[in-house]
Amino acid sequence: METLKLKKGKGNRVFNGHLWIYRSELEGAHPAIKPTTVIVENHNGRFLGIGDYSPSSQIAVRLLTRKKEVIGRKFFRERVKTALELRKKLFPGEDSYRLIHSEGDLLPGLIVDKYGDYLSVQILTGAMEARKELIFDVLEEILKPEGIVEKNDVATRKLEGLEQFVRVARGRVPESITISENDLRFEVDLLKGEKSGFYFDQKLNRIAISRYSDGCRVLDVFCYSGAFALNALKYNASYAVGIDSSEKAIELAKKNSEINGFSGRCEFIKANAFNYLRSISRKQQKFDLIILDPPPFAKSRNVLNRALRGYREINLQALKALNPGGVLVTCSCSHHVSPQIFLKTIMEASKDAGKRMVLLERRGQSPDHPVLLGVPETEYLKCFILKCF
Repeated sequence: METLKLKKGKGNRVFNGHLWIYRSELEGAHPAIKPTTVIVENHNGRFLGIGDYSPSSQIAVRLLTRKKEVIGRKFFRERVKTALELRKKLFPGEDSYRLIHSEGDLLPGLIVDKYGDYLSVQILTGAMEARKELIFDVLEEILKPEGIVEKNDVATRKLEGLEQFVRVARGRVPESITISENDLRFEVDLLKGEKSGFYFDQKLNRIAISRYSDGCRVLDVFCYSGAFALNALKYNASYAVGIDSSEKAIELAKKNSEINGFSGRCEFIKANAFNYLRSISRKQQKFDLIILDPPPFAKSRNVLNRALRGYREINLQALKALNPGGVLVTCSCSHHVSPQIFLKTIMEASKDAGKRMVLLERRGQSPDHPVLLGVPETEYLKCFILKCF
């Protein structure tokens, strides 16, 4: 393996537990023209770890280990087994969850979601792409799935100079499968669905709304497959409305309401979330429980201010549509929006709406999306539950 050295005065982030080393922190030329595994040392030659080198990305190295060990089949087998054992402890008896959460499971550049007998895999770095057949072999050995999907349609692959595509990599994968969560059933499209097919990161937040759903008229904005709305109905909400701009998402939500026996107590509408919220505000339509779970408005720091304006506006309109005593569940999955900034934005929206709010719960991502201390990027989901007065 080639050895790369950090510049003098660089590396504090790595010493504090981070796994990323930027190109600007490396000393000298870097002749590698393809992704490879490298040894990393500080400027004095002290061993820091072994990681994956990316020639195309500003994140030049992602550390895999701080030990001197072979990065081969045994290494990945142990990492996958460790991740699987954690999920079995977190969710005993369940078979659908995020199995590998990239840096959170010390496997940067690799995401694996388990859907019963099927796996959805995202490979985000060139080095992981180069060894993907080994990864698939290990996953088959340990989990024996019926099929594996490569869900490599994410934009971050462009930063690594990688092609975007979706395909069945191993075995067979049907057009749709059905998974169970919280005694509800959800149809999942592994090939054409958003993300890997389902949003596991909100799993425990969907259960949390049980405390606030009884007898409520519910609005689920950016509903996707209807998971929040259907959980609210399970917990005795009187009626639920789901909004999404995707026709496919609305059709999927309708199917999920039917297979769970809720189709008579809900409706799902294709609409732009901002426009819909403004329209119900004008019509003075009110709800008792509103869930806002938008896509990431801030995918980079460059658009943070614009994203905050979006969060402020959507929370403002939701608050206008909330009955006195109602509950707002508002989320942000943008890492660049800190919990403090997000809460400040909600406070500004409540002031503009003339509403007083009490913060009931601060929540985050499900523990199958573990947060690695020292790598703040692994903590991205904020979920605040607030009561209106």
